[in-house]
Amino acid sequence: MAVPVAFFALFFAYPVTAIVGRGLKAGGDWQFGRIGEVLGRPDILDVLWFTTWQALASTALTLLIALPGAYVFARFDFPGKQVLRAVVTVPFVLPTVVVGTAFLALLGRGGLLDELWGVRLDTTVWAILLAHVFFNYAVVVRTVGGLWSQLDPRQEEAARVLGAGRFAAFRRVTLPALAPAVAAAALMVFLFTFTSFGVVQILGGPAYSTLEVEIYRQTAQLLDLPTAAVLTLVQFAAVGGILAVHAATVRRRERALRLVDPAQTSRRPRGAGQWALLGGVLLTALLLILLPLGVLVERSFDGPGGYGFGYYEALQSVGAGGSSTFLVPPLEAAGNSLRYALVATLIALVIGGLAAAALTRRAGRLVRGFDALLMLPLGVSAVTVGFGFLITLDKPPLDLRTSWILVPLAQALVGVPFVVRTMLPVLRAVDDRLREAAAVLGASPLRAWREVDLPLVRRAVLVAAGFAFAVSLGEFGATVFIARPDTPTLPVAVARLLGRSGELNYGQAMALSTILMLVCAVSLLLLERIRTDRSGEF
Repeated sequence: MAVPVAFFALFFAYPVTAIVGRGLKAGGDWQFGRIGEVLGRPDILDVLWFTTWQALASTALTLLIALPGAYVFARFDFPGKQVLRAVVTVPFVLPTVVVGTAFLALLGRGGLLDELWGVRLDTTVWAILLAHVFFNYAVVVRTVGGLWSQLDPRQEEAARVLGAGRFAAFRRVTLPALAPAVAAAALMVFLFTFTSFGVVQILGGPAYSTLEVEIYRQTAQLLDLPTAAVLTLVQFAAVGGILAVHAATVRRRERALRLVDPAQTSRRPRGAGQWALLGGVLLTALLLILLPLGVLVERSFDGPGGYGFGYYEALQSVGAGGSSTFLVPPLEAAGNSLRYALVATLIALVIGGLAAAALTRRAGRLVRGFDALLMLPLGVSAVTVGFGFLITLDKPPLDLRTSWILVPLAQALVGVPFVVRTMLPVLRAVDDRLREAAAVLGASPLRAWREVDLPLVRRAVLVAAGFAFAVSLGEFGATVFIARPDTPTLPVAVARLLGRSGELNYGQAMALSTILMLVCAVSLLLLERIRTDRSGEF
């Protein structure tokens, strides 16, 4: 536990505490009265209200659209199922900047809807809600569908034999069994949408602002640290409550259900109704997932002189078309992102692997608190973490403000929870008697780990590395503060291009987003090839 605790204390707790303390202190004294002052402002109340209701609306809409897909993946066996499963999961690992850019190409000025029907939905709440459904569709399909595929269908069939109708049998037998998984999926979707940043910043415009966007605005644009500190505390408290409820829901699901092999529950669709349901899910995947991504790719090739590689070629030069957005060619951001993500993945694997091992071999209140510590980066504004890096890691022996390692460290903070949640169930499944037998035969603890644990968890390590790499590649909230102008990452470069007017900047943003999307998609497809049903679910 020592190394992960030291890592989180130094690169998470210290920067966050420092930035919040700087905002709430005046003349060396704590000014807790500022909390009431900030929360009483009408503009802040509007931000809190919008953050909450758009998260609730996004969650409800995601469940409504994704639950039929969860049923299809759980109960139906059809050609191309694994490919479609990978396709619907692609949005989950895409950076939010790419998601916002894809929907901007579909719904924004000059987008597909604008060209066909003269309709624009950017800077409206509908664009935000649709993008959130796109982003979180896989969360519901994987979480609910994974459990649904393991429920014994004979229980519902027995209810039908006893006289219950199809809906009554589902409502009284299947739905109560699925309720913990549905609740867990809903809580995770609410968490992701409550802390939404890139999607709202790109699609919402100045009219809409979530807590995360407002923290960024107060910190980077207005330099109002007291307001940003209060909003950080509010977001931390809200997300901490969500994670606590989610943990209780997961524990309930693990205790309450008896599961069967998914192969026993999957079959080909029967009857017109089931084929119609399968067709509806395929149409949803086409319109909701493939269409925005396809429009994004199409816009990246649609240059002023017709279709071609003009925007991609412009990425190789500085100041193309009179633009001074970058100090280096924008395409260098791809190499920067890959290098940063690889280093961040290595750090996340080391820290997350040690943490998962500690959680496996120890029990008690202290370790439960350690487990909660690992999830804290998901509950604190990434903007706060990034700005905290700048104001704390600026003195020897940790003067890292000009060092390249600062970006991977921030990215690793987000990757560690994914590593722990992927490796922990597999490590807990390893029989302790195997380790004890190795010890009896004279193996040292290190050799026992190398000979017993490592072969059993190798696939889980690869899956964890895939998720950590994809998450690190798309991290934006903290990186936007600490990435140097001469070494931008892909998400930061896309945001800079979208922030400037001009057709060339817009086209280059589409081209960079397409490159980032392809890198993430390839990472996911490789992950799908090595995953197992037990270690690959999230």
